[in-house]
Order: sequence, then structure tokens, then C-alpha cells
Amino acid sequence: MSISIVIVEDEKNYNNALKKVIDYQNDMKVVAQFFDGNDALKNLPEFSPDVVMMDIQLQDMLGIEVIEKLRKEIPKTQFIMCTSFDDDEKIFNSLKAGAMGYLIKGESMDKILTSIRDVYNGGAPMSFSIARRVLNHFERKLPEIKDFDELTEREKEILELLSEGLLYKEIADKKFISIDTVKKHVGNIYRKLQVNNKVEAINKFNHFKN
Repeated sequence: MSISIVIVEDEKNYNNALKKVIDYQNDMKVVAQFFDGNDALKNLPEFSPDVVMMDIQLQDMLGIEVIEKLRKEIPKTQFIMCTSFDDDEKIFNSLKAGAMGYLIKGESMDKILTSIRDVYNGGAPMSFSIARRVLNHFERKLPEIKDFDELTEREKEILELLSEGLLYKEIADKKFISIDTVKKHVGNIYRKLQVNNKVEAINKFNHFKN
């Protein structure tokens, strides 16, 4: 059984070139071509393809919008962004919308064909430069050590005692301060570490210590 593919691309020459190469393969076939977003929104669901090759910057709308609107209607369809745009915002908005692949148009046809097979089989194909940006993004999202530089020495002491399981009253007694003062310090700790509760604060503290 061949992989059914729809191409949504407003550049006609590129759209037709993709179709020609894809249809030449024994294991895949283009079942429809669309050259603007509105046409795709209206007619794509009836084909319910395995894979959609989606351009980001269509003349009438963003390909990201098309994915967002069709995702629930055709949940089994996998979307691959195929575009000349590689800025962070478009990459992550595409992935958040539900795209499972992201290719730069300069990629070879072999890479594009391999990516179609990969996404059909449950993979998440990306151009090398895109994969690197994604990895860098998640590395930046890890707990940042610099957060702890903003804590005062007293706040660090209180966080240490919290991690040891002490209650507010026990911390207050140990540090000869009121419970209200402890609560105020804890509130400052949460704000500076960008956490919402004691568990998150302790987890971040333990990550820092290790």
C-alpha cells in the first residue's frame, strides 16, 4: 500500500517538481495539490492523506494556521513543513501546531523522500540545522544556575532547610525569626526561581547541587 501525500505549496514550479519526484516512487503517491491555504482548508480533509507537505508562507495565510485548523479533523495525517523559513518562532509555532517534521527547501529530493517515509513510520524528520535549533532551545529551558545567584544568603539557607524537610515553624525557631518572615523569604525564593511550590523549588535546588 502506497503512502498518500498532499502538497500545499503556492510556488507552482516547486509544487509540481515535488509531485513529479514523489509519484516516481513505488511506495508513495500524490493524491492532491493545493496552491493556497483556503483551498487546502476546504478540500484537504476529504483526501485524509497519510502525509501533507506544507509550505509555511502561503499567499493567503500561514501553513501553521492550516495545520491548527485541520489537526482535529484529520488526526492520523502527519504534517511536514517544507519551507525557506528557519527562524525560531516559525519552527516552534509549527511544532506546537502539530507538525511532525520541518525541512528547509534547499534539502535534496532524497532527503525529502526519506523524511516522508520516516514521518509515515512514526519519526520526526528535520533538517540538520533545524534539529540543532530545537536541541539548543530545550537546553536553554533546563533549570538555569544563574537563578540561584539572585537568592540572598538567608534565602539559600531557608531553601536548604526546606529541602531537609523542615516545617516553617522549625525553620523560624532555628533561625530566630518569625513564621511570617520565613513565608516572605519563601515567596521571594519562588519568584526568583520561577517556581510555583515547595516541591518545584526543592527539585531545582537539588538539580543545582548536583
